[in-house]
Amino acid sequence: MGLLDTFLGRSKPVKPDLDDLFALPSAAVTLQAAADLKPTGVGSVCVKAAEGGAFAGLRDEIDQLLAVDAPDGARKYEETTDSFGFTWLTRRTSPDDLSGLVTDLHAINSTLDEAGFGPALLCTLVAFIDGEKPAIGLIYLYKRGAWYPFAPTGKDKRDNARELQVRAQIGDDLKIESDLSRWFPVWGAPGL
Repeated sequence: MGLLDTFLGRSKPVKPDLDDLFALPSAAVTLQAAADLKPTGVGSVCVKAAEGGAFAGLRDEIDQLLAVDAPDGARKYEETTDSFGFTWLTRRTSPDDLSGLVTDLHAINSTLDEAGFGPALLCTLVAFIDGEKPAIGLIYLYKRGAWYPFAPTGKDKRDNARELQVRAQIGDDLKIESDLSRWFPVWGAPGL
């Protein structure tokens, strides 16, 4: 970065650290103690899928990485495309196995990154619920290297107060995105 970049307000993007995902299980303990929020066992990786054989071949590699007890030929994750054209790779595990879910999501992210699709990675989402309110997602933004909570309450509505409350509860456990304008809504994300 040069002096001109500083004057023009440009900043060097934060390099994402995929290992930040492993901080989530300890933050989950804090969330459960402070707000009775528990993992649902659903986590997703959002990526802008590329056309062609290279990206399609990664699907098989991801399946092999997520080898679990499943019938032969069964996919180990769900793949959906949202209304914006982004692909969500969703993994479902037992709600009690957050560490396993995080490990699987890290494997998906790492596989995509190592294959050259790192710039296409958008976010990882892990869903939590308290039994009464709608699910809340903790979202890791790759391009920012930080987390933020997202609390949808209905079609195109969110609970900002609840998001700020969750931020206050886990701020010591996760690197939280400080710029609230970067807390993008992920309407219709799997698990929410």
